[in-house]
Order: sequence, then C-alpha cells, then structure tokens
Amino acid sequence: MGLCLLPPGSPSQRVQFILRTKEDEQHVPHRLFSELDEICVKEGQDAEWKETARWLKFEEDAEDGGERWSKPYVGTLSLHSLSELRSCISNGTVLLDVCANTIEEFMKKIPTGAEASNVLVGELDFLHQPIMAFVRLSPAVLLSGMTEVPIPTRFLFVLLGPEGKGHQYHEIGRSMATIMTDEVFRDVAYKAKNGADLVAGVDEFLDQVTVLPPGEWDPSIRIEPPKNVPSQEKRKMPGALDDSASHSTLEKHGGPELQRTGRLFGGLTLDVKRKAPWFWSDFRDGLSLQCLASFLFLYCACMSPVITFGGLLGEATNGHISAMESLLGASMAGVVYSLFAGQPLTILGSTGPVLVFEKILYKFCKEYTLSYLSLRACIGLWTAFLCIVLVATDASCLVCYVTRFTEEAFASLICIIFIYEALEKLSHLRDTYPVHTHSKGEFQGPACGRDGPYTPDVFFWCCILFFATFALSSFLKKFKTSRYFPTRVRSTVSDFAVFLTIVIMALLDFVVGIPSPKLHVPHAFKPTRDDRGWFINPIGPNPWWTVLAALVPALLCTILIFMDQQISAVIVNRKEHKLKKGCGYHLDLFMVAVMLGVCSVMGLPWFVAATVLSITHVNSLKVESDCSAPGEQPKFLGIREQRVTGLLIFALMGCSVFFTSVLKFIPMPVLYGIFLYMGVSSLRGIQFFDRLKLFWMPAKHQPDFIYLRHVPLRKVHFFTAIQLICLVLLWTIKVSRAAIIFPLMVLALVFVRKAMDLCFSKRELSFLDDLMPERKKKLDDGRNEAGEEEEPCSAASLAFSPPSALPL
Repeated sequence: MGLCLLPPGSPSQRVQFILRTKEDEQHVPHRLFSELDEICVKEGQDAEWKETARWLKFEEDAEDGGERWSKPYVGTLSLHSLSELRSCISNGTVLLDVCANTIEEFMKKIPTGAEASNVLVGELDFLHQPIMAFVRLSPAVLLSGMTEVPIPTRFLFVLLGPEGKGHQYHEIGRSMATIMTDEVFRDVAYKAKNGADLVAGVDEFLDQVTVLPPGEWDPSIRIEPPKNVPSQEKRKMPGALDDSASHSTLEKHGGPELQRTGRLFGGLTLDVKRKAPWFWSDFRDGLSLQCLASFLFLYCACMSPVITFGGLLGEATNGHISAMESLLGASMAGVVYSLFAGQPLTILGSTGPVLVFEKILYKFCKEYTLSYLSLRACIGLWTAFLCIVLVATDASCLVCYVTRFTEEAFASLICIIFIYEALEKLSHLRDTYPVHTHSKGEFQGPACGRDGPYTPDVFFWCCILFFATFALSSFLKKFKTSRYFPTRVRSTVSDFAVFLTIVIMALLDFVVGIPSPKLHVPHAFKPTRDDRGWFINPIGPNPWWTVLAALVPALLCTILIFMDQQISAVIVNRKEHKLKKGCGYHLDLFMVAVMLGVCSVMGLPWFVAATVLSITHVNSLKVESDCSAPGEQPKFLGIREQRVTGLLIFALMGCSVFFTSVLKFIPMPVLYGIFLYMGVSSLRGIQFFDRLKLFWMPAKHQPDFIYLRHVPLRKVHFFTAIQLICLVLLWTIKVSRAAIIFPLMVLALVFVRKAMDLCFSKRELSFLDDLMPERKKKLDDGRNEAGEEEEPCSAASLAFSPPSALPL
C-alpha cells in the first residue's frame, strides 16, 4: 500500500503551516483558562452575566445555583454545535490584535503565564438575528469583573441572539470554550492572521474527533478525565504520521556515555567533563523537603542490612570482619561515592555473592594456615586494579548489550530476594521466641505482667509489627492520591511515608511493652577483634607467591563487581526516569574500584551498587508537576538529581555508634517490614510481571498493553517463559553452593538474549525488549495507526486520536 499524501490546502496542512510561522512577543501561545458566561434575566431586574462553566483542561459546571463547581470531566460536544461554531467564525466578525487596557494578581491552580479566554453567550428580546464576534486582544489585558480569576484576557467570543434558542447558544459556547483548551487550536488562535485560519483550525479539530454512536452510551454520564492524555505533537508536525518504522529496530543504551573513545581513560575523562558543570547544582537541588524525607527513609533502610551483613560476616570469619567494620566500610565508600560518582542516585550496599566468597576464602585460609585478611587484601587490590583497567579501556560500553530482558531478570531476582529474606528473617524469630501453646494454670493480677510466670507470645507480636509496617507504609505512600486534605499535606505525608511508619510502629511497640528484638548498633569505635588494626599488610605472614595467586579469584570478583555495579546503574539510568544531568558509567566504576582497594587495605567489607536500594532511592525522589488543571493528573517531570541524600545517609551511618540510645528502640520486625515494602514496591513497573499475569488471564480481560497489539500472544508467552526459566535458574544458583558463579550466570543472560534473535523478529523484540517507557510507546503506536488510517485519504473520516468525544 502506498502512502497517501494530503491534498494541498487541507486543514491539517494549513494548520501545520500556521504553526510553523515565526512567533513575535504577542503571539507566543500560553495556557488558557476559559470561562463561559451567559446572560441571566430575573424578573424586575436588569440582565446580568452569570458564569455557568469553566475550563483549564477539563470542563467544570456551576451547580447548586452557582454555589459549587462540579467534578472536572471530559466535555462531550454535539457535531451540530461544532458545525454551528464553524459557521459563526466563517460569517461573524473576527477582530485580531485589538488594543485594550487594565491590571491585577493571579490564582493557584492556573499555571504561571496563563491567559483567559472569555466566552459570552445569551439571548436578548430586542435582537432579531444572532450577532457574533471573535476578538484577540494584543496585548492581553485584565478586564476587571470579567473573569473569576484575576488573569489577563487574550480572547473574547461573544454570541448573542433572539430568544428561544438559549440551549443552542449554550452548546455553541461550550464548543468554543472546549476547542480553546485544545492544544493545537489554541496555538492556531494565537497565530491566526485572519478568519480563514481560525476556520482551518476548527476543520482540523473536526478531522481528529471520534464519534460515539447515540444508542451506545448515555450522554448524561460525565466521562472521567484520563490518567494520561496522549501528546498532540503529531498533529503539529508535518510528516509525523509517516512513522511506521519507529519500532523496526531495537533501541540500545546509546548516547555519548557509552561511546568508545579509543583512548586510555577517554570515557572517564568525558564522564568527568560531563558531570563537572552539575557538581554545585547537585548540592543546591538537594535542599528540599523531599530529599529530607528520602534521607530519613533510606538511612533506616540501609542501616539494618549493613549491620546484618556485618553480623553474618562476623560469624563466617570468626569476627575478623563484623558489624563495626561493615558500618565503617559502608560509610566511607558511600560518602566518597556520593561526592564524586557519575550517578549519585545509586546506593551502595553489600551483596550475597560477596558473602559466599568471603566464607569460601576464610575456610580456604583456615585449612592452609594462611592469613585471611592479608590474602583478602591482595585479592581486593588485584580486583581494584582490574576494574581500573576496565575503566581505562572503556569496557563500560559493553553495557549497551544489556537490554530490558537482562535488566528485568536481574532486578526481579533482587526484589524477590528482598521479599524472601524479609519473610525468612521473620520466621527465624520463632526460633528465638517460640510460640507458647500450653500455658498451665490461671494467672491473675501481677502474674500476667512482664515479670510473672506468663510470657507474652513475642513472635506473634513481631508478625503484627511486620505486616502492619508493610500495610501502613504502602497506605501512606499512596496518600498523595487521596481525596482528603490539601495537596501540600498529602504530598508531605507521602514523602515521609516510611519514616512516619517507623516512628509510629516504634512508639506502638514501646507503649505495648512486649520485648520484641531491637536494632543493635556497635557502641564503640574500634575493630571487633583486638588482634587486628585498621591497616592490613597485603603480604603479612603469607608466602610471597600468594600475591600472584590472588589474581585468579580476583578475576571472578571483578566480574561480580562489574556486573552488579553496571546492571544496577543501567536500571537507575533508564530513559523513563527522565534524568537531565547525564550519567557516568566509567566514573562510577572507577570510584567503586578506588574504594574497593581502600576497604581491602583497611580490612573492611566490599560495597557495590545495591539494586533494590537504588530503585527505592530513585522512586523516593520522583518529581511531579506542582500545577495541574482540575481533573488533570500531575505529570511526571523526572527525578530530583542531587548528591545530598546519599551523602547524608552514609555520613550519618558512620556516626551511628553515637546514636545507639535512640536506634535501640527500633524493632527489627519493623525493619523487616520495610524490606518487604521495598521489594514489593520495586516490582511495580517491571514489564515481566505484567506479562506473567497474562498466562492466567482470558484475552478479553487482558489490559491494553502496547505489545499485545503488535506481537502474537503465543510469542509474548514464549518470551515470558524464557525469561521465567532464566529467573528460576538464577535463583537456584543464588541459593546453592555454586552462588560464587552467580555473576557469570547474569553475564550469560546477555548471550541468551542474543540467541533470541533467532526466535523473534526485530519488530517483535522492539515491543517486548527495549528501554522505551510505555507512555512513549503508546504515542508512537498512535502515530503508526494514524499513518495507516491516512492511506485511504477519506476527508470524512472522524476516527483519529480524539481531542474530545462527540455524540451524534
């Protein structure tokens, strides 16, 4: 089928031509507030204008005699009223750039710089035929008493006529006000040179509407505003409909960050140059209430795993590295990384494979009577050196081969591990606090107290704290979309959701008085064992050849560090996060390598990017538009990119030994509940789980995912099944004795994904496995469909992407 070109002079072409004209100061489009006023005549009184409806984005009607406004809804217009409006503009008076004068202030929900469009309609007994005028003022002026909010008026539409047609005038007025809120017609109205340009704008609007058959819906029902309104850019840009190849190729992690330079440390140099201009703004942008909430949340979330990891290391290494060393190592590495890394939104943490490696290494040293800390220092220094070699050779460019397939398998596994370990730690409390099922005798009065023979079931109380923490933090996080309280209150509660939950549950635990297990923080700043210091000799008592032999395990550690760090960085740097300050894969790996060497020499644990903590950090810093029209969902603007939260989290972590008197009141089940919340919340937005649910969902109940429109369902299931098998294999390796090779298995996912090119077409993979956010794919899909529907070139077609819905 050939592409059908629009005929010369069509409304779409004319509108696109108008929109491309050069703008002067008086013809720059602004957001418009539209108000519909109608003439109201009361017996014995003069006629007066009465406001009956208003629009900023969606329609709101005056109800209860003008005492209240209706809930915002999508305005539905009749085709007849639009046709009448077109006729009015064609035959009525059109005055453009009329001069006028006046003053005053502004209103909260209306965006800065917005102007007003006043629509005045009514019937008068002395008129014998309708009169209409469309006026554009230049400049916009404040007409006192004309608009309910004190903003300057740019447009006036007046329609007055004889009695008997009041409803018809009302509908034409609604059509005018609604069409003025349309993004494309509004721009045309600002730039129109004459009435013909306005008529072309109306015609183009009519070309885009969708007709709803009269017998298949109820016109009295008010349509709820959609959560996401599609972009109208395709209506503005000539040739935008011809975009059928938009998904024919896979989108990789491209961009300047992942381009090979061909020079030693070339990528690192470019990362430093890219991030240096933003360095001071990274601190200024951190001065916000949202960052304070994020810091308090992540501090509590990071403390427990660091101390727990230190405790497990202490058990595995006979106290050579324990909680104190873990706290100090996390604090040092986190502070340096937050200050100088390319992507400070990434949070460093400990990983399971590292713990497995430490256990194997300690057991090996014990069997062969080698110094564990010295051999470990050699391995760490070799690993740091190899990571720096990877930085020097721009090896981070290989990240471009890590697609959504690998990302989601890795992220899903880490999220599931968080959920599993939270539940596992809760169940282990039963060993320490067994359930009392056989209480003998009757206890009364003081016998039921803490010192009496009756002992409360601590485990059950821990379960209550655990699940209540998860439920309360989830509820408070969603409080932002609640119908209660002003926006600022809801937003603040949502930002501080996890911190408020921890405070509330700790207070509840204190009031109830049941002796639940508490967070234990080391209270003295010194090495756990007296026979070691803060500096480790890499050779020590070991033979000299151990320095060379350490290179072999260092190779495995390098793969572990590289894969953990870079996959987590890829997830943080996703395009859907709309990061504006760029990223720095080479700089990130370089800082991790430097701190890995420092921690090795000091006998401290190694830290690398923690996937779930990093995702949680990013989610806690999401920025949405402050000003949204009534009924309009706030728009996601991006992430608050800064270094302050990470810096404060790890600096305070290092000072935690001085806060033991406060931290000792935090129950461990509450922190386990926070882990569960972090794991579950991080699963949201992972496409793999959406596709997994399709296995048990009949076709008619499946959501309108974009890939279901273009990829056969059996292929979607096949893709999901492969991903599920890979996830199960990763989990099996992770929990087995072979956990040490876990990084190699993650690397193998890249090759599995490459092999899938033999089973799927590039177009299918572009929908199932790329980095494009769902919203953007919907827009591109709309372009493709519109392009296909343009082929018949039917001027009468009304079934394109709708700016509004029209009943017949």
